[in-house]
Amino acid sequence: MKQEVERATLIFVLCTIVMFSACHKAQVASVVPPPPPPAAPTASLTASPQAVEKGQLSTLTWETTNANDVSIDAEGLTTETLGLLQPKGTMAVTPSESTTYTLYAKGPGGKELASARVTVTLPAPPPVSSGPTEDELFSQNVKDIYFDFDTWELRPDQQATIQWNAAFLAQHPAINVTIEGNCDERGSTEYNLALGDKRATGVKDVLVASGVSSANVKTVSYGKEKPVCDEHNESCWQQNRHDHFNR
Repeated sequence: MKQEVERATLIFVLCTIVMFSACHKAQVASVVPPPPPPAAPTASLTASPQAVEKGQLSTLTWETTNANDVSIDAEGLTTETLGLLQPKGTMAVTPSESTTYTLYAKGPGGKELASARVTVTLPAPPPVSSGPTEDELFSQNVKDIYFDFDTWELRPDQQATIQWNAAFLAQHPAINVTIEGNCDERGSTEYNLALGDKRATGVKDVLVASGVSSANVKTVSYGKEKPVCDEHNESCWQQNRHDHFNR
């Protein structure tokens, strides 16, 4: 009898343990973990070049992840929305003034911003021309006077040139000039020095008579010592028979 009671008690305990274990497993199996939170968006935005002259292009490059709403605002002196965009891409912009571009990336996991600035500079003004210098004006306007062989008289075809020289020098009284008398190689050194002096003095007299101050004009004779051409022919000699004007 005692053995039967102990056996019944053991069976009861075992059944209780089995039932408790089964219930615990059922409770554990019924617990479902919550889903993970959505990933936060990422965003990057660059501008190349970052500095441009007004009217030039800059390229915006962007890339986002975990975003389903991507847009860029242009914030300069005015605000402009560039509209909804693809998750990544490029866009050419021509800002009229320095502008900060802001990228907005929105998704289930939140919002992320990125920005890039394009600095706009004005083109450099063209250099201000100060006009030709006095030396440039002198070389452009005052021309040599040429002579025939063995004479200091002015040739008819040189009258217009000497009058042009006189008008220019009279209009520019700050310019001092030296008239250099020159001859070709024929004749003695002494003779040509005297001839060159007469040529220079004769041209000075015409300038002074035409309104040029005598104090602004000097003369010197080089005779045949400063040829501009070294060939021994009439074409070359003609070039050497001249009055040269020098400052």
